[in-house]
Amino acid sequence: MAIATASLVYNRHQIPIPPDWHITVGQTSLTIVLVNAASNALNQATDVEADKISKPYRPIPRGLIRADTSQSLAYLLYLFALLRAVTINLWFGIFIFLIMVFTVTYSLPPRMKKYLFINQVWIAIPRGLFGILASWSVFGANPFTPTPLAIGLISTVYLIGGMSTKDLTDAEADKKTGVKTLINTYGNTKTALIIFPFMFFPFLFIPIFINQGVLEPYVWPLTFLVIFSLIILYLILKGKESDVFENVNAWSLMYFQYIFFAMGFSLLTIFSDILPF
Repeated sequence: MAIATASLVYNRHQIPIPPDWHITVGQTSLTIVLVNAASNALNQATDVEADKISKPYRPIPRGLIRADTSQSLAYLLYLFALLRAVTINLWFGIFIFLIMVFTVTYSLPPRMKKYLFINQVWIAIPRGLFGILASWSVFGANPFTPTPLAIGLISTVYLIGGMSTKDLTDAEADKKTGVKTLINTYGNTKTALIIFPFMFFPFLFIPIFINQGVLEPYVWPLTFLVIFSLIILYLILKGKESDVFENVNAWSLMYFQYIFFAMGFSLLTIFSDILPF
């Protein structure tokens, strides 16, 4: 929602703002939510054995729903989301389709989830690059201009590292089911050191992108998000599970940081005319 709104404001001189823009934002956001719901349903349907070990409270291990039912639900959600996406515009539909391809092949053969490091890249590309470009294209803006590509690149590199946080509680289950992750291969300490550059340096790219004219000068405050990366590194080393969310605190903060990045970029873009910098 934030990126789509920012793209409309950013391109307001080339694209007229429609009176019902908020309805379009809501519809496109719902489409992406459905894709996420579908990917989660499919992932849980194919991860039953692992979830019995690490997440026995989920619906399938508890016997509340069958795996094949969950998988069928996933396909219905995928179909509905794709049909909705192509009615918005062609590029949005293409990006949604690409996101679907990545999420399906993550869980089903060739099941990229089981391959070390590739599994992180396979999640980061649709959630980072394709998600940003899809949102930017909602109102017809060109998604292949420097600004959305730079924001998508920062997001993707960040998520390549950040996605390891989800594996902290699944280390034993993943190992028993043949899934290789950084956590169950190298342990918490080495994993933290491996992924830290991916989570730290993307935000330091921002001043460089501004200097090269790729990003607008008003987005420089986003550089301070590196502070969150330092905290996440500490939390990975600590490995404490969250009392509120499903996974560890590092996983929760990683997503909050990503949300702050998207929201921060959008708010800075929307209010750029009145900012003192």
